[in-house]
Amino acid sequence: MTPRKIIIDTDPGQDDAVAILLALASPEIAVLGITAVAGNVPLALTEKNARIVCELAGRPDIKVFAGCDAPLARALVTAEHVHGKTGLDGPQMADPTMPLQDQHAVDFIIETLRAEPAGSVTLVPVGPLTNIATAFQRAPDIIPRVQEIVLMGGAYFEVGNITPAAEFNIYVDPEAAKIVFDAGVPLVVMPLDVTHKALTTKARIAAFRAMGSKVGDMVAAWTDFFERFDMEKYGSEGAPLHDPCTVAYLIDPSLFSGRLINVEIETGSDLTLGMTVADWWGVTDRPKNALFIGDIDAERFYALLAERLARL
Repeated sequence: MTPRKIIIDTDPGQDDAVAILLALASPEIAVLGITAVAGNVPLALTEKNARIVCELAGRPDIKVFAGCDAPLARALVTAEHVHGKTGLDGPQMADPTMPLQDQHAVDFIIETLRAEPAGSVTLVPVGPLTNIATAFQRAPDIIPRVQEIVLMGGAYFEVGNITPAAEFNIYVDPEAAKIVFDAGVPLVVMPLDVTHKALTTKARIAAFRAMGSKVGDMVAAWTDFFERFDMEKYGSEGAPLHDPCTVAYLIDPSLFSGRLINVEIETGSDLTLGMTVADWWGVTDRPKNALFIGDIDAERFYALLAERLARL
């Protein structure tokens, strides 16, 4: 099978890091590059963290590009309260030695989509959508060349994790999210509704640590740190590994189920800013623009994670 070409757009984040590791461990996927965006922490840390993760995976050949350092029209909101001051708090990590690419992430996205055969590159944004929206604004000719966008963001039943109405990635840059959701590219959306069904547990974290590898130890330490916030907030058994759901979908979509529905992004209301208004029940005649995922086979998802991470 020909590997699926992807660009990962990310703001690492412990769960972003696990998504990158899963992609780099999977022969079904060819990572053309990793583009960093400001989100969980500022850009200087997200691009650094992306390089740390590539080196952890033994892949310093992966090109990492720094992108937009602020949302399109708003001040940056970050999430150190979840991810720690570095974005990858938990274990001690050395600074990366692999270089950051000189090219801007948005230019890399545009250049790559123009160079690769039309319909052969999938975008995997797991942070705010600023880089993707900026690329679409600057070069609208690339929009029909995108095979698919598989993103982590939004919510329906679960609703917000940063405000009562909004999920973090969409809330940070709702104007960018609106551009992406309105672009007409096939969209697969991993909302909180599905990621909150993929919780870490003591047994699942122990399976990472039992690998006896640097990757396994690091992922276990990250999840140990990461889960404390959600366990306190939600009273849950563990924490959701949000972002790896996107990569798992590309590897094995049978892990997931959802509906093709209309999703609109709220950009005008202070009360519900960044809300993904998901027409789950089809009560409007607005065109369906997103496969909104609603369920996951969590046991198979974690089995896939463990099997792949053990390869690194």
